[in-house]
Amino acid sequence: MSSPLPADAAEGGAAVRIQALPYEHLLASREVATIDLVVIHCTELPDLAMAREYGERVLYADGTGNSGHYYIDRDGGIVRYVAHERIAHHVRGYNPRSLGIELVNRGRYPHWLDSRHQAMDEPYPDAQIAALARLLRQLAATLPALRFVAGHEELDTEREPASDDPALSVPRKRDPGPLFPWQALMAQVPLQRFAP
Repeated sequence: MSSPLPADAAEGGAAVRIQALPYEHLLASREVATIDLVVIHCTELPDLAMAREYGERVLYADGTGNSGHYYIDRDGGIVRYVAHERIAHHVRGYNPRSLGIELVNRGRYPHWLDSRHQAMDEPYPDAQIAALARLLRQLAATLPALRFVAGHEELDTEREPASDDPALSVPRKRDPGPLFPWQALMAQVPLQRFAP
């Protein structure tokens, strides 16, 4: 089954650039009719170029790595790295049923697990959130089972030893974080918050 968004499609007033990851064809396939969840992430990296570099890294024996399906830059530009019919590695336990959308945002970069650097203080620009809302409305209109949206931190609640002091623990994932405007987003999209 082909993806609902063709290459460089006009997407609710914004262009979606298709830049498939080199290993996209190696990711497991699925029927898009099974997708009922979107997971919102932030890259926890300084820019889209570094997010692409991280997405291209091969981490698994099958030749694939970690990536979301879509990336939205601070100016609202949208890039698709993985087609809907492929299962991307973006969230533990929910990949087969979900799409991952990554928002470019520093997060805790570069001290992700340092207990002294857990603040996520970069706000999400209006253009980025507007693009996310447009994309979610388009996805809801084209994916028949899509009903839910969740934050990465809500689905991956594991803690890990802090890099600065193993006696302390910190959240493995905190994205999209405390500054993500959930209330404003949910008022613009026909989806429900997912309760794990």
